[in-house]
Amino acid sequence: MADERKPAGAPAGSGGRAPLPAAGREELEALGRSGLGNDQLLGLHRQMVRARLLDQRMWQLNRQGLAPFVISAQGHEAAQVGAGAAFVPGHDFFYPYYRDYALALAIGFTPYEILLGLLARAGDPASGARQMPGHFNSRRLHVVSQSSPVGTQIPQAVGTALASKLRGEDAVTYVSFGDGTTAEGDFHEGLNFAAIHRLPVVFFCENNQYAISEPLEKEMAVPRVADRAAAYGMPGASVDGNDVLAVYRAVREAVERARAGGGPTLVEAVTYRTTPHSSDDDDRTYRTREEVEAWKARDPIPRFEALLRAAGLLDEAGLRRVWQEAQAEVDAATDQALAAPEPDPGELTRHLFYEGKPFGPEPSPYGPRLGRAGGA
Repeated sequence: MADERKPAGAPAGSGGRAPLPAAGREELEALGRSGLGNDQLLGLHRQMVRARLLDQRMWQLNRQGLAPFVISAQGHEAAQVGAGAAFVPGHDFFYPYYRDYALALAIGFTPYEILLGLLARAGDPASGARQMPGHFNSRRLHVVSQSSPVGTQIPQAVGTALASKLRGEDAVTYVSFGDGTTAEGDFHEGLNFAAIHRLPVVFFCENNQYAISEPLEKEMAVPRVADRAAAYGMPGASVDGNDVLAVYRAVREAVERARAGGGPTLVEAVTYRTTPHSSDDDDRTYRTREEVEAWKARDPIPRFEALLRAAGLLDEAGLRRVWQEAQAEVDAATDQALAAPEPDPGELTRHLFYEGKPFGPEPSPYGPRLGRAGGA
């Protein structure tokens, strides 16, 4: 796989892409106002690079027939890494949605753990290979496994925030979703209940402007998701989701307000996914190549790299080192995950209501109707 492992997103000078864009004075001033130290700023960049390279590897594995299904985070790195940096893993609670790979890495998942889930290996820490990829779960990191129907994680997150408040704890709950989910009843019910009871939860919408193939203007009559916050009686903020520092500042403010007892906030990060919705759809049927290329020119990673270079925090050698180290980490994780054992079929019913021998030729423990092919 040597050629396929070339870091496709690597910076110019290392066999990668076009020259970095220039950073303006306003962006440099915003970096100074972020309140983040140099190590933290470089850490944000490193997490975005890791996420991009892991994402590219997942697509390679899918196209090789080794991974059945991929949901991509390419283009969402700034939104997810910026949001994750405002929380405390292992203290706060997380209800990510299926596209939150960059967030998962930012709060403590390893590429190896994520690849175990993608490849459905026995050691998958999220579900033991029982869930689809992207259903993150970690007791250690306070990440709660979500159901596949979109939006169902929102009322669950609100329930966790209610528990934190009743217990007198200062944990804040993060819950994310796409713009399409805001048309679901779970969105309304969750925000309404959280606002009434002033619960410590941050609703984070990653508005990539498509609900699978449905464009935003066909989803809602208001221009921004954040416009809906006022109807629930909570603050709303719409930020550039390709600007990692803008996202961090907005989410940090929301977290601080929630931790101080100020209740929930709806934060909208306006971004774009540069890949199709999933590995199983063809986005050429619903959006033009010109539109996709225009958004690729606004890629959040080179944009942040230009800022770090303008601030004197990163030079060409440092940039190359970050990409190479991240690529080596993803390569090693891939080899390790591919070598991991498959699940034991004998554990098929573990953690289910019925923890017995998997159904087979023998009669079902629930009676003849469930054990007979063809029905009654």
